[in-house]
Amino acid sequence: MKPATVPTVFIIDDDRGMRQAVQDLVESVGLRAESFGTGQEFLSRQPSSDPSCLVLDVRLPQMSGLDFQRWLTEIGMQIPIIFITAHGDVPMSVRALKSGAVEFLTKPFRDQDLLDAIQQALQRDRAAREQQAEVNELHGRHQALTARERQVMGLVVSGMQNKQIASEIGVSEATVKIHRGNVMQKMQAESLIELVRITDKLKLVLPKLR
Repeated sequence: MKPATVPTVFIIDDDRGMRQAVQDLVESVGLRAESFGTGQEFLSRQPSSDPSCLVLDVRLPQMSGLDFQRWLTEIGMQIPIIFITAHGDVPMSVRALKSGAVEFLTKPFRDQDLLDAIQQALQRDRAAREQQAEVNELHGRHQALTARERQVMGLVVSGMQNKQIASEIGVSEATVKIHRGNVMQKMQAESLIELVRITDKLKLVLPKLR
């Protein structure tokens, strides 16, 4: 049995005392914590596949927390962010939250408020990772289909009947039924509705019906 993973809370703050205080708080509730003085230090760390979130100071020496949030989005790093700041204002918090931040806390904040935000962020990350794992699994199943089976799958999901598909691709209706059965088996779909949902999750482009 795979051992239970311990989520990691990453902390970026140029104030050493604040970094240590947040790290001590996080570790006091049984979570793992790693702290950094700059965003570049954080990016240089060894990547982890475990659930995680980021407690990020708004004011940093090299790049502001808000700019760092945007940079993470641009490079495709999806991690829930909790902003902390001693100099926040409403426009700043609105920008952060609109860009996907979980919470925006003004120093000094209650320990419990930060812990609550961290739990919310970790739950969001767990859900995102589970969803991505499911999509990866579905992609693997789809790749296992032959080119003809993928073609038939697209036509089936588009709403065509076996007879119409047979005419469309130039094979017998019996052959279409075989391909369709293979598709349902390989994609592990119990019904057409489930196959449609899988197609939607994979964001497959369906053929245009004439």
